[in-house]
Amino acid sequence: MSDMTPDEMARACADSMWANDEASQSLGMKIEDISAGRAVLSMPVRADMLNGQRICHGGYMFLLADSAFAFACNGYNQFTVAQACKIDFLAPAFEGDVLDAVAQERYREGRSGIYDCTVTNQDGKVIAEMRGNSRTVKGQHLPDKEGA
Repeated sequence: MSDMTPDEMARACADSMWANDEASQSLGMKIEDISAGRAVLSMPVRADMLNGQRICHGGYMFLLADSAFAFACNGYNQFTVAQACKIDFLAPAFEGDVLDAVAQERYREGRSGIYDCTVTNQDGKVIAEMRGNSRTVKGQHLPDKEGA
């Protein structure tokens, strides 16, 4: 693994995570781009994601942002989880919209990190902003060179 670039490591970790991420896959999410400390995911807004006002339920927008955050902070071959997240919903999303979530590392040291995630629609309109705090835990996505 030491022969991988940071971006190659991030992609390999993302591939490993994606294989088991039934939640993101079932919502129609796609990984659009992965690099060290950064992830871009997309998700179409379907009819079954609409609330009583016929706009995308905030929980689905949070799921998209949280998934992008997860892929951004798990690219260092260390299991990493959300310690805290805060999201601001800025505009509605509607059925047929395709949302993109761009998560970017802002700070990472020791076991902690801070990531910002912007959710936009297909026209580039900002729909939501999320900030997530990450924490590494035991475990890794890829085996050691020795196969452990």
